[in-house]
Amino acid sequence: MLRRTLGCARLVYNKALAARSEAWTTGKKTIGYAKQSGDLTAWKKTPELAFLNDVSSVPLQQILRHLQTAYARFFKKVSKYPSFKKKAHGGSAGFTKSGFRFEGGQLTLAKMDAPLDIRWSRHLPEGAQPSTVTVSLDAAGRWHVSLLCDDPSIKPLPRLKTVVGIDMGITALATFSTGEKITNARHDAKELSRKKLLSHRLAKKQKGSKNRLKAQMKLARLHARVADRRRDHLHKLSTRLVRENQVIVVEDLNVSGMVKNHKLARVISDASWRMLFTFLAYKSEWRGRTFLKVDRFFPSSKTCHCCGHVVEKLPLDVRVWTCPNPLCGAVHDRDENAAINILAAGLAVARDSEVCGPDVSQCILRSMLQSGMKQKTQGATPGIPSR
Repeated sequence: MLRRTLGCARLVYNKALAARSEAWTTGKKTIGYAKQSGDLTAWKKTPELAFLNDVSSVPLQQILRHLQTAYARFFKKVSKYPSFKKKAHGGSAGFTKSGFRFEGGQLTLAKMDAPLDIRWSRHLPEGAQPSTVTVSLDAAGRWHVSLLCDDPSIKPLPRLKTVVGIDMGITALATFSTGEKITNARHDAKELSRKKLLSHRLAKKQKGSKNRLKAQMKLARLHARVADRRRDHLHKLSTRLVRENQVIVVEDLNVSGMVKNHKLARVISDASWRMLFTFLAYKSEWRGRTFLKVDRFFPSSKTCHCCGHVVEKLPLDVRVWTCPNPLCGAVHDRDENAAINILAAGLAVARDSEVCGPDVSQCILRSMLQSGMKQKTQGATPGIPSR
């Protein structure tokens, strides 16, 4: 029943997406959720799509809402144009309150006679009732159930006086303003030879054969194992940072532009800086911490944190440099110096937040002008920022 539900949800999504694309291509017409919800009812009455009645109608309606959200994000230029769903990628089905029953720690979905046999990763909070249930199947063939509910146990932590600035890197995943460095685990690099071997075996299998499906599943499980390790590592690091610091400041990196450098694309993607930022953002909100991002063009690495002097050029291969200011002459570790400057800029933003509001770049620019530093933004090239 779960596989059938996911298949029907994928079919409805692809059919609705094709209808929207065709309507715009042929007649420049737009179709909304209300129109396609009525179309779904008509599809169920046709002999070809009568099997849609065999599954719950809740996930089918939810998939249309997800398509509407995807179009809204596309028009806001937040994401790309929606793409068709593929069976090989797995899939998911969402159930609202009318589509499931949760009693005594057991979950029963609509159109099912018995509760699901679930291995719980953790128990729900006492008295919590889920509002939404999402059942998903990943490419590695693993089933997951996610329950959305309010957790009263998540409360703000006691306020601290500790603050930290973080400079993200490749050799060291994160360098703190305190001088501590977190080594990059490079989960993908450890399994790269195995990935190449399984990919080569997959390419040799005949398309449509059972052996190809087996080889594809082995490769997908390896990718899933690497992703799980990476996610677990970043969860532990983000939780530690939120527990130990009241203010966390990072640099707003242009990751999508940086991965266009084909020499560093693999290691940058393996580091998953954006995932770490996402974890820090919502965990800081939960625990009453302050999470800030400074402008990506802020010359954190090229600025001496002792005297404020900014060097013109600082290649990536230079990891230790000396301030050319004759009155200073301080020797800096590139990453540690950048983390200290990021923290200073973030604290300036925190102090001026009532005046500047959400415009972080203006706060940073003003703090730099007050300290005598000059920010050189003209001639900046997209992609990897000049640091």
